[in-house]
Amino acid sequence: MFVDSHAHIDGEEFDADRVEVVERARAAGVRAILNVGTGDPHSGSLERAVAVAEEFEGVYAAAGVHPHDARLYDEAAERRLLGVLRGSDRVVALGEIGLDYHYDNSPREAQREVFARQLRLAARLELPVIIHSREADEETVKILRAEYAGAASGGVMHCFGGGRKMAEDVLAFGFHVSFAGNVTFKKADALREVALAVPLERLLVETDCPYLSPVPLRGRRNEPAHVVETVRFLAGLRGVTPEELGRATSENFYDLFGKARP
Repeated sequence: MFVDSHAHIDGEEFDADRVEVVERARAAGVRAILNVGTGDPHSGSLERAVAVAEEFEGVYAAAGVHPHDARLYDEAAERRLLGVLRGSDRVVALGEIGLDYHYDNSPREAQREVFARQLRLAARLELPVIIHSREADEETVKILRAEYAGAASGGVMHCFGGGRKMAEDVLAFGFHVSFAGNVTFKKADALREVALAVPLERLLVETDCPYLSPVPLRGRRNEPAHVVETVRFLAGLRGVTPEELGRATSENFYDLFGKARP
């Protein structure tokens, strides 16, 4: 029993074989996939993510305005986002949202404002949040502490790439921490140290596909079936069987995203 807690199978990279991708995931033992909608909130990208989730049994959706697109967030975008979040029982979370100071595709002030605004929206809707943070550990934690600490719905740091201090801070908020294929990369020693330190009951796994295929599949398009390789790697790192880690991370997924529980 495995779960891919963060995927983007609505992307054009999967237009030619999406049905086969989902079938391969099922054949690999992947019981659930969380498809995360991003992109220009005015373009229909969030609605598309939900539509793809509704097409397949065991596929769920999240929607939110990514920090790359924070410059596009306005009242109309928020109304549209609200409609998506309320419009389907397949929607289980708000995200991914946060800060990205690596690419700076949107001004940092806009990123901070839109991040805080969506955290308040999630708290009001009682939806868990999916957080993206790149090269912004301190400010991500600061905004989470100000706007969301203590929120009953919780959240996850997706595709974790921060430091040990950040992991400790978000765990103290009650968050989960999710690892993708990059934890298997040759030069990811620091990330592996964090993965070892996260309590098993707060651990999640993901593909973030089509990106970050794990070793030994690095260089190929990633897809939900490949989450099994990340589970195998983390299981070996932690000294448990893949089945044990798969069951634990699946149960963690259903605990956090309760609407997805069968």
